[in-house]
Amino acid sequence: MAETLDQLFIRILHGLVGFLPEPLQPAAALVLSLGAILGTFGLLFGLTTVCERKAIARMQNRLGPNRVGPFGFLQFVADGIKTLTKEDVVPRTADRVVHFLAPLALLVPVVLTFLVLPFGRNMVVLDLDVGLLFFFAAGASTELAVFMAGWSSRNKYSLLGAMRAIAQMVSYELPFILSTIGVVMVAGTLSTVGIVEQQGARPGEWLARWHVFTPWGLAAFVLFMIAAFAESNRSPFDLPEGESEIVAGYFIEYSGFKFAIFFMAEYLGMFSSSGMAVTLFLGGWTAPVSFLGWVPSWFWFFSKLAILIALFIWVRGTTPRLRMDQLMDFAWKFMLPLALVILPVVAVWHW
Repeated sequence: MAETLDQLFIRILHGLVGFLPEPLQPAAALVLSLGAILGTFGLLFGLTTVCERKAIARMQNRLGPNRVGPFGFLQFVADGIKTLTKEDVVPRTADRVVHFLAPLALLVPVVLTFLVLPFGRNMVVLDLDVGLLFFFAAGASTELAVFMAGWSSRNKYSLLGAMRAIAQMVSYELPFILSTIGVVMVAGTLSTVGIVEQQGARPGEWLARWHVFTPWGLAAFVLFMIAAFAESNRSPFDLPEGESEIVAGYFIEYSGFKFAIFFMAEYLGMFSSSGMAVTLFLGGWTAPVSFLGWVPSWFWFFSKLAILIALFIWVRGTTPRLRMDQLMDFAWKFMLPLALVILPVVAVWHW
């Protein structure tokens, strides 16, 4: 029974593609898997926006959304309809082609990063030997989309927001990547599936070997999460859209559904970074103790993901925004040196 529940979604996928000719089955499986990812995380995006608004409202002694649907949880549906029906206003002097392509250029790479995340046992779209490298390569292209949005708008506030965003993303990408090298050294592979399997409990052991349970793993996990906050433009690192200084950042000239795509890409990036943190440091789909191995693997992954999403919401509601100089100093003078110090510590710990 436990095995059937664990592989439920895999069985459904095989059942759906089994009706097609064999040459078409791999392509059909890829399309269905991508559709399932978009549907699942699209719904999670909507629910997270409502939960975030209600949680922050609670912290500020307000009610939050409470009108649309039960307890206001269908507010994201109303918001989606509103963005679809709003007028798409493009500045007269803007580069219309680049202005149109920028939201898509931001969304597509973020979606690609989900392809190498193992959501459960045998639940990964692309099991690549270099899955971690693919994740960072796809995510790194978002800087281009941010610059496209800022430059094509022909607006000084927009361009300044894009420059700040690129400076921030490049600065924090270094500790973001360096914090994972220790995991690769210990696991001996760049495959996300292989990294998860390395963290499972061995026969005769009751506690899993999650990397976060080690001193170097805990320090690397903290660095990774701080960098993930900055990469996702989340508070206290939401300088690119500082309302009090540059109005709304690089997407100030976007409205309607284009703005919604930017908004969704930010949340999907947060989910993707959190999913990679779960994969690298929290054992992925493995149970924390061996006697809970009967629980479906996908349940463990999404439970850990929900905890990290709650952390993002909590930090946003309780921390003030940094100044730009503080943000850059923190990246180059603290996080980068600490990420480099962790590497020899990992070498000594492992060997």
